Amino acid sequence: METLIEGGRAAGTRPPDSVPAEARMDPLAEHSLDGYDAESVFGAGSGLTFDDLIVLPGYIDFPAADVRLETHLTRNIRIKRPLISSPMDTVTEAAMAITLSLLGGIGILHYNNTVAEQVEMVRKVKRYENGFITDPISLSPEHTIADVDAITARYGFSGIPITADGTLESPLVGIVTNRDTDFERDRSRKLREVMTTELVTAPKGITLSEANRILRASKKGKLPVVDHQGRLVALLARRDLLKNLNFPDSSKDGSKQLLCGAAVSTRDEDRDRVDELAAAGANVIVVDAAQGHSIYQQRMVGYIKGRYPHVDVIAGNVVTRQQAETLIHAGADALRVGMGPGSICITQNMMAVGRPQATAVYRTAEFARKYGVPVLADGGINGIGPMAKALALGASAVMLGNLLAGTQEAPGEYFYDNGVRVKRYRGMASLEAMGQGGAKRYLTDRNDPIKVPQGVSGTVVDKGSLVDYVPYLMKGLQQAFQDMGYADIPSLHAALWEGRLRLERRTPNAAAEGSVHSLVSYETPRFGIR
Repeated sequence: METLIEGGRAAGTRPPDSVPAEARMDPLAEHSLDGYDAESVFGAGSGLTFDDLIVLPGYIDFPAADVRLETHLTRNIRIKRPLISSPMDTVTEAAMAITLSLLGGIGILHYNNTVAEQVEMVRKVKRYENGFITDPISLSPEHTIADVDAITARYGFSGIPITADGTLESPLVGIVTNRDTDFERDRSRKLREVMTTELVTAPKGITLSEANRILRASKKGKLPVVDHQGRLVALLARRDLLKNLNFPDSSKDGSKQLLCGAAVSTRDEDRDRVDELAAAGANVIVVDAAQGHSIYQQRMVGYIKGRYPHVDVIAGNVVTRQQAETLIHAGADALRVGMGPGSICITQNMMAVGRPQATAVYRTAEFARKYGVPVLADGGINGIGPMAKALALGASAVMLGNLLAGTQEAPGEYFYDNGVRVKRYRGMASLEAMGQGGAKRYLTDRNDPIKVPQGVSGTVVDKGSLVDYVPYLMKGLQQAFQDMGYADIPSLHAALWEGRLRLERRTPNAAAEGSVHSLVSYETPRFGIR
């Protein structure tokens, strides 16, 4: 079979010889091309949203399961799934960042908190899965079961090594797991009364594969690694081995730790935050501003790249080529695109500034690709279709807020609103969020008593756990790629820039026709219909 693009299947791949001769026409012949290339669509002058466009179908010669969604997050970091969680205080804290990284994406921790609180979230993500945990939390025999409960509530694990004085400078004397504490009613009991003292240990310097073998053979949940003086130097957990099996596409760095991102503002005071985040092991820092085309953003990007060249920087938000050029020259490793298209954002109405998201993604990606800088579509992604369109228009990944806000891993508690189980979701420029630090994103004077909101607060429906939800989104995205005729993101982008990807604009009536209509009632699918 002859393929018209090297390195990936493309819409327009010629049909096989078994197809009747009259049907074997060159699909790339000029007379057979329906629709328009992207430049023709976006060159008309009107700003377009994702709903204004439809992608015309391509030629399918592969199953949806063969679609590969690996992509560039930044110039230097690749992830298996094109998903990023937004740095919002109702979207991304440690639980979101951990689970999304396990599932192949990455979470960006919000900064509506103290430096210490954000740094602790980074450490929690980096500690979660690491083969050898080189800085394990330990307690002494004089601590209580209640102390173990507090660690479990904060970090999510219960297997705690016990050293003579509670530090890593004294010998290991035992270990406490949930098997030792689950049925103890008196949580004030000392750990020396309940801890397990018959331990299987491994010597310092052992390889990960050998440690795995010992852990499997011992059937223990934890394997302490000790030095020649019996002091604890590392810990290996059985559940980490299981996660390697259950989450083979997890996003990890060179040290086998989960990838983790964190956001900072453009204010000079956040340079201290940058220093602490870099020291804690953050792999990427997002310089978070609603309007990223500023000297303040340039200075912050320059500071991070000058001090920590090993930490990648995502800059933004931008929507024009001029904005992109400024931040690329400042040193940005990726661009965050979107100004006003989020479901809780009212920037375009309040400030009269912004750009429709489809146009913003296409024009920014068109410019940034010349420099090898990925763009990330932030906003306007309310389902699988817009996600596929964002990638088709040049985005390397999508940043999600609303879609992830109602999940089990998002911050906040569920409650019922008119019989529907929901969680709170708010824009970082809502009056509620601005009162807690969100105003830093909008270059406003913190002492100004007058606050002009650019976002709102609301609720979103319960979507269950990411463990179920993300595979659903990714399966839908694979099927969308199949319908478009492309088996990976690079070949889709190649078709876009070469004019082989064909698009049409949709009228409001056409958009309505493409959604649910003409029914008395219908059942909404578990994860929605968009």
